[in-house]
Amino acid sequence: MKAKKKPLDEKPPADYGVDVTPRLSIVGTSEPEARQAGIIVGSVDELVEKLKEAGVA
Repeated sequence: MKAKKKPLDEKPPADYGVDVTPRLSIVGTSEPEARQAGIIVGSVDELVEKLKEAGVA
């Protein structure tokens, strides 16, 4: 409980020799492209055929 009451010394980063200036700059932001709608297949054979067309299977 004594630890809660103990005062904390606040020191600026310069006391530790640390440079805190920002080194990165934001060039630009943009939203990602919208995803395409999925395809509903009726059977496993149709699914396998669509996967072959896409080059997955």
